Amino acid sequence: QVQLVESGGGLVQPGGSLRLSCAASGTIFRINKMGWYRQGPGKQRELVADITSSGATNYADSVKGRFTVSRDNAKRTAYLQMNSLKPEDAALYYCNMMYDTPFIGREYWGQGTQVTVSS
Repeated sequence: QVQLVESGGGLVQPGGSLRLSCAASGTIFRINKMGWYRQGPGKQRELVADITSSGATNYADSVKGRFTVSRDNAKRTAYLQMNSLKPEDAALYYCNMMYDTPFIGREYWGQGTQVTVSS
């Protein structure tokens, strides 16, 4: 079955950096879009950034200039480079994949990885 394995979360000081990874495996014909979402305490889940198969990117206003989303198609992996982290960036970060099987398009979510920003 399809799996999304997220890694890279953890504890970082304000102003520090983290890189999240999301590796896809399973019966996947083609990945159309991969994105990162987050949900902080008491907040709704929100889009952080996404990237299409052609490399087009989209960012939330709150992370523009600080975060960079990228993908390695050969490794079927998406990355989120997070720089200049702020306490308000602390959240559970989810990887999302929109992909095609040989028969139907599907959407799949990772389990989430915790990012904590604290001194």
